[in-house]
Amino acid sequence: MLRQSKPVLIWLIAGALLVAGMVVIGGITRLTNSGLSMVEWKLIMGAIPPRTEAEWQETFAKYQQFPEYQKLNTHYTLEDFKAIFWWEYLHRLLGRLIGVVFLIPFIFFWIKGYFNKKWLLKLLVLFALGGFQGFLGWFMVKSGLVDQPDVSHYRLAAHLLAAFGLFCYIIWLIMDLYSPAQVNIRVVRYAFMLRVILVLALLQVMYGAFVAGLNAGLFYPTFPTMNGAWIPPAIADAWQQNGWVSLISDITTVQFIHRWLGITLFSLVVGVYYIFGPSLLRVAQQRLLWLVGVVSVQALLGIFTLIYQVPIALAVAHQFVALVFIGSIIVNLHGVRHGQPVPA
Repeated sequence: MLRQSKPVLIWLIAGALLVAGMVVIGGITRLTNSGLSMVEWKLIMGAIPPRTEAEWQETFAKYQQFPEYQKLNTHYTLEDFKAIFWWEYLHRLLGRLIGVVFLIPFIFFWIKGYFNKKWLLKLLVLFALGGFQGFLGWFMVKSGLVDQPDVSHYRLAAHLLAAFGLFCYIIWLIMDLYSPAQVNIRVVRYAFMLRVILVLALLQVMYGAFVAGLNAGLFYPTFPTMNGAWIPPAIADAWQQNGWVSLISDITTVQFIHRWLGITLFSLVVGVYYIFGPSLLRVAQQRLLWLVGVVSVQALLGIFTLIYQVPIALAVAHQFVALVFIGSIIVNLHGVRHGQPVPA
């Protein structure tokens, strides 16, 4: 047990909210094509934005040396550049803030002896995940500063998955402090289904990043068919040309998989609720019902984001609710982790 759990709980909740904010700002940065506006990576000096006209001109001149400006944005004025710069700056500034918010209280709690060895190890893992997330952000941006004026959709997916993984880990730690162990009827089968849902949800997040990175959401703005076809012929053509690689690189195939993963997840969550819900304790029932509500909202957001061809507000909401959905799965899983296997 922790010596003082309440301050640590508040600290972790604040960290989770900041990570969620980071995901939202990251989504806006991506949707406004702002991610490549800051071409330098300075941990300390990068926290200070340009202040004078000369500094702005110097920063803009550096941006003009890279592919995004030279191939796409040669028409940009300094004011156009400022508009995209601020989103990426805010994204990186929030990343630095998250580091400070986690590090300073951690040192204080450690000195005060709040952590036992088990919790110290858990929190070191948390810092490792946070550091890895920062590295992936740099690694992703670097891919768009070489030849093509766009980041690799594979690196984008890795960056987003790492953010979701970090958020999930914090939620698990929060539940360790907040929620007592529970015993649920049918806990073995129910826990297995929740794990299946979690794996599919993470796969869906990866494909969501592929869709974003390939701008695949701008195509086939109809639902449930894709421009009148349940299985577009372009999928078979892509498979013949590229084989299995088309599953992660072809625009039509990626959007098709993302759609049907979403439909599968919605159906699976609703099915799990009706099969296992009546046998669960009241708290577990409420958590599972919340999961049904979140996946329903997420499905609707996905459909409308597609139909209206990815407006920023809907797309950001879609990404944020995906984070809430993943976090809700973790909360449900935590509730059965310590339960005793009770046969159905």
